[in-house]
Amino acid sequence: MNQLSIFQIDNDMDLAQAEIEAGALFIINHFGGKNSQAMMIRLLEFVPRQQILVVHASLGRMEWPGALEHAEQQATAAGVPFIVARAQKSFLSMVFNRYNTKPSVPSWPSAAYRQCTSDLKRGPITREVRRWAKAHGFTRIVNCMGMRAQESSARAKRKAWTEHEAHGKAGRSWFNWLPIHSVSTTDVFNIIKAAGQKPHWAYALGNERLSCMFCIIASINDLSIGAIHNPLLYAEY
Repeated sequence: MNQLSIFQIDNDMDLAQAEIEAGALFIINHFGGKNSQAMMIRLLEFVPRQQILVVHASLGRMEWPGALEHAEQQATAAGVPFIVARAQKSFLSMVFNRYNTKPSVPSWPSAAYRQCTSDLKRGPITREVRRWAKAHGFTRIVNCMGMRAQESSARAKRKAWTEHEAHGKAGRSWFNWLPIHSVSTTDVFNIIKAAGQKPHWAYALGNERLSCMFCIIASINDLSIGAIHNPLLYAEY
């Protein structure tokens, strides 16, 4: 706990510490990006490794090459378990299916209608986490995500610690936690550098974030970089 003073600490550390003492499983959602990487570095400083599970929601060829491997490498180096959650469909198959079944409504997800997040990330992750927790005897879950207030006004309004009652059924308790919610972008990169690690190589190209290569809410900068370095997928989109 003594190293935590070098970070900007949210007000929910007492809640997290209580869950550690209660034997909760801490889920690190790792998508290969800088936020996930910095969050994991921070959590490893005070959460026992036997209470950590790293999960990556694979988006297949829609995600930046090496994102899965980057997440797995960090987990392997830390000596913590790593699992991959995969949806039964891809982003484009989801778009085509929506067009074919409901042609009167927009086929593509939007900032207001994030079907891609729910169907390709959140749903598969929840399924695999429940399965793993049950197999390993965990009934308390703290689901850690790397969303930060600086990224958008919507994320700034999020509470860093919330209870997810819908997932906390059948004898489980489930909390969602944003451990680096108040950390700045500069500090995120500083955390990674201080740990002797490097972020995913897409950041060296100028990418601001690491999500789907052509995320529906990505900046023009990131979409342009994605198109330059992944022209075939860009043409397909």
